[in-house]
Amino acid sequence: MGMFCYQCQETLRNEGCVFSGICGKTPETANLQDLLIYVLKGISYWSIKAREVEVEDSDVDLYVAEGLFVTITNVNFDEERIVEYINEALEKRNIIEKKFKEAYEKKYGKSFNEEVPDAAIWAPQEKTEEEYLEKAEKVGILSEENEDIRSLKSFLLFGLKGVAAYTDHAYVLKNSNDDILTFIENALSQTLRNDITAEELTNLVLETGKYAVNAMALLDEANTSCFGNPEMTEVYTGTYEEPAILVSGHDLLDLYEILEQTKGTGIKVYTHGEMLPANAYPELKKYDHLVGNYGGSWWKQQQEFEEFGGAIVMTTNCIQKPRESYKDKIFTTGLVGWPEVTHIPNRKDNRQKNFSPVIKKALEIGPIKKREGKKITIGFAHQQTAQVADKIVEAVKAGKISKFYVMGGCDGRNKERNYYTNFAKELPQDTVILTAGCAKYRYNMLDLGDIEGIPRVIDAGQCNDSYSLVLTALKLKEAFGLNDINELPIEYNIAWYEQKAVAVLLALLYMGVKGIRLGPTLPAFLSPNVLETVAKTFDIKTI
Repeated sequence: MGMFCYQCQETLRNEGCVFSGICGKTPETANLQDLLIYVLKGISYWSIKAREVEVEDSDVDLYVAEGLFVTITNVNFDEERIVEYINEALEKRNIIEKKFKEAYEKKYGKSFNEEVPDAAIWAPQEKTEEEYLEKAEKVGILSEENEDIRSLKSFLLFGLKGVAAYTDHAYVLKNSNDDILTFIENALSQTLRNDITAEELTNLVLETGKYAVNAMALLDEANTSCFGNPEMTEVYTGTYEEPAILVSGHDLLDLYEILEQTKGTGIKVYTHGEMLPANAYPELKKYDHLVGNYGGSWWKQQQEFEEFGGAIVMTTNCIQKPRESYKDKIFTTGLVGWPEVTHIPNRKDNRQKNFSPVIKKALEIGPIKKREGKKITIGFAHQQTAQVADKIVEAVKAGKISKFYVMGGCDGRNKERNYYTNFAKELPQDTVILTAGCAKYRYNMLDLGDIEGIPRVIDAGQCNDSYSLVLTALKLKEAFGLNDINELPIEYNIAWYEQKAVAVLLALLYMGVKGIRLGPTLPAFLSPNVLETVAKTFDIKTI
């Protein structure tokens, strides 16, 4: 069985993975994910119809977002669980279809009788993996023959995946925005139309940027209302000779619950990868046994997890195939999945997740190796940066800061990404880097110094905190009395890898940012015609 996937930056030959995923995804997993998306489109069709007769189902709407999140690069590689998601998606689809038809008949006094897309009515007979795989081959990305329409539908879908991920994170923390979920479903349902035009799809892609901003704002509010506004914080990168748990991914609530459940156990808790910014939140940093950050970017995890020696928890995307040396020490939770890796189930009845298997494993392993580390400064989200805005403006006016470089986004394995390290090293001493996301690991351990006490690397946090970078730019625009964000002494040099970065890119475009330099390669899902249009409209450049 073959596959076709070109949603990440490392896709084979920058064209598409066809035999197995560069990420480690099997053709079976890839095709099952394609089918899950197909059924989610069917759910979306009925959900949009239902809203026309004033019927909504919040559980169904949120499931669509969660289902999209499942299919993001490096989230779930467990075929059995993908089959379970498809089964549940079919149930959700039937629920919202029934609600709509009952409300329609009640409102109009007749049965609904219109032509319906296959994704909204396809009914498997056996509900087996074999049957699902057979259907998946017919409904994947390449089922759309027109190259430009396929490109735009993919651009839209991948942006929606990023929006869905950020929205789901916020919903976990009880912060909701029904308008975002409605847009996701409307956009998905539009892709089922056979008559949709390139212009209509382009408009939907650009509108996705608006909802990406809304989703990041929603998540920012969720994180800060629960855990406080990030503060400038020094984080230790070494380890102590005591039992330990390493928490990777993005989910702050998972980390909080692990910290709560490890109080008094003698276990030290460390962050990894995109969880580094958690050390700056007041309600997390108050735990004395949250002692620092170990390791770097997600793609180094196989070596780093093996060397760490303690228990490990993967909370969201970024998992790689676990080595046998630590397979019994790693745990997944939330939407993350890997075959034969112990999974921590979701919360029930508003209770915390039960991380006791992780705690038991950490204590069973015992003390890990002590390692010396350095301290790095983090915590420059938009509120913290606003507190030193006057100082930054003064430094610019005095000629001490000549330019800012936004170097947010993702990291990855490609050797071409050394460009970002070299770029940071070679910047003049009177420049400042604004960063968010795991791209920071290419330069945040460099000794770049500061300017009048202002660090030359201002770290706003996770990839979703790219929102903070835009707010910082808008505050600077206001401080300098400028009319256009593009008049600021700021250049954008963005690294991308997966679909959340696509949402961030669309958010920046929606905010009016032009002249973005994108790398290390341009997305394979952009056809020549679509690429030319996007590049011309927004002045996007390569590295």
